[in-house]
Amino acid sequence: MKEKTKGSHLSAPTKAQLEILQVLWKHGPSTVRFVNEQLNAQKETTSYTSTLKLMQIMHEKNMLSRDESSMTHIYSTPLEEQAIKQHELKKFVDSMYNGSAKNLMMELLGNAKTTKKEWDTIQQLLNKMETDK
Repeated sequence: MKEKTKGSHLSAPTKAQLEILQVLWKHGPSTVRFVNEQLNAQKETTSYTSTLKLMQIMHEKNMLSRDESSMTHIYSTPLEEQAIKQHELKKFVDSMYNGSAKNLMMELLGNAKTTKKEWDTIQQLLNKMETDK
């Protein structure tokens, strides 16, 4: 596996680039039109030309691959979703919580919006982590 597919040699994706990556991770290889429609369903209107230009830039940066074998180009991403998410989470924890996962978890768990089902899932995860030690 190439290092760049893990995101280690790439610049961090911008918010707009992450939105495009999330569409491709969820739906797989897609046209610009499809990605643009998915983005517009999620938020305020994004023009087709803006989506196209951003995806072209992402292709130039090797964040996207492009199949040009047919009239309509199909884009996909060689970037691994989990690797990018882990990288972005580490940056977030480092900048917002001085690298402390404990402080992040205390903030998250102190959120009054956590449901009983979510608490149960968290407890199961903690129990599994304890048994796996």
